[in-house]
Amino acid sequence: QVQLVESGGGSVQAGGSLRLSCVDSGDTLSVNCMGWFRQAPGKEREGVATIYTRGTPDPYYADSVKGRFTISQGNAKNTLYLEMNSLKPEDTGMYYCGATRLGIGCPPGGRTDGYNWWGQGTQVTVSS
Repeated sequence: QVQLVESGGGSVQAGGSLRLSCVDSGDTLSVNCMGWFRQAPGKEREGVATIYTRGTPDPYYADSVKGRFTISQGNAKNTLYLEMNSLKPEDTGMYYCGATRLGIGCPPGGRTDGYNWWGQGTQVTVSS
């Protein structure tokens, strides 16, 4: 089975950078799509970026993070990264890692429904 654990969150000033990590400690061969999502207090969870474990098609990015965030996969294929640059206060939230099982594609447009596994989240706070 797949087990996802996020790390790398913290507090940073606006304009700063953070890199989040998500490690699949379970069966990496069972994963087809992996993604990063975030949720601010009182708001719905939203998709930030998604990527296929095979590397194609190209990753998806929410319009709000294009040009600032980069999603990538480690060589071992069991680690997912989110490099966040030029952070803004509106980027503040709990960031979650999600994954779909083999045969299930990345839900389009960064939709949060349809993921088979979720991590517990890591908090990102950006101050002005």
